[in-house]
Amino acid sequence: MPTIEFLYDFGSPASYLAHCRLKGIGARTGAAVVHMPILLGGVFKATGNAAPMTVPAKGRWLDLDLARFAARDGVPLAANPWFPVNTITLMRLATALVDDPRYLRFVDFAFDAMWHYPRNLGDPAQVIALLANAGFDAAATLAQAGSDAVKDRLRAATEAAVARDVFGAPTFFVGDAMWFGQDRLDWVEAAVRV
Repeated sequence: MPTIEFLYDFGSPASYLAHCRLKGIGARTGAAVVHMPILLGGVFKATGNAAPMTVPAKGRWLDLDLARFAARDGVPLAANPWFPVNTITLMRLATALVDDPRYLRFVDFAFDAMWHYPRNLGDPAQVIALLANAGFDAAATLAQAGSDAVKDRLRAATEAAVARDVFGAPTFFVGDAMWFGQDRLDWVEAAVRV
């Protein structure tokens, strides 16, 4: 069975659109989609890249472009008024839960809370509510996410991504072939059909 590695950060609206589309690609192709949390800020720092919003014209264009893709693909996308949000806690939570059978439920809930029904996920109370709504013991899960082992695992995943020439999110791998951006998903789908 072919595998699509999906490197993401909840702070990336393009990662959200990709997450929504990957469900259909997996169903159509039989490919396994492996969601791999990384810390986008760490990738930017290591590669010298920067968020599109740091260039006003690029940020405006990206907002319009993402809205066009969302409309085309039937994906609900809402501007998050609290954006940008520091996602380190969310990405540590994803890393802590990656081996939990309910991991993708958390991913769905977190992406929706960021980009479908926007919440201030920089607010610890909202993160607790997110975990509870997704069916997790918030205190236990947050404690696990705050452990040195999880912090080290997320750091290592981010460093490994940079070592593979990742410079942003979403990034996809099929074998050794890499694609950047949710607008490259047609190419990713073609790659797993070969």
